[in-house]
Amino acid sequence: MRSNVLARTLVGVTAVVGLSVGSLATAGTSFAASQTAAKPAVSAQSASILASQNFGLSTARAKNWQCWLRDTGYSPGTIDGDLGTNSWKAAQRKFNDLGLNAGTVDGDPGPNTIRALQRYLNLYGYGLSVDGEAGTNTRAAFWDFNATGC
Repeated sequence: MRSNVLARTLVGVTAVVGLSVGSLATAGTSFAASQTAAKPAVSAQSASILASQNFGLSTARAKNWQCWLRDTGYSPGTIDGDLGTNSWKAAQRKFNDLGLNAGTVDGDPGPNTIRALQRYLNLYGYGLSVDGEAGTNTRAAFWDFNATGC
């Protein structure tokens, strides 16, 4: 009987030690995983600001838009046909100065900037709905407006 009690005790102690070691190992990996998950590499906002947005313009027509901005007193940075942050900041400043309400000058062509662009294009007779979406009609008007330039 004593050997049976001793065997059960050894099995019990072994099980407790095994569970403890397993729990510590799991706790270590779950802690490490939660730390990694808590730090995103890039936020959604910074990603949207970093991307360029030509709204369907070719490089040549985007350069025309940049030249238009530059020639009307709003520096878009390098005339490269890539409507990035600097180009959209210049457009937002221009739109705000004209009272077209582009909102915050942040270089992100969001709905306020698109509405301001639509209002601006309407000054030239394009008759766009001012809805803040760069749909087919807005893209076509933006394309046509930038037919000439640099």
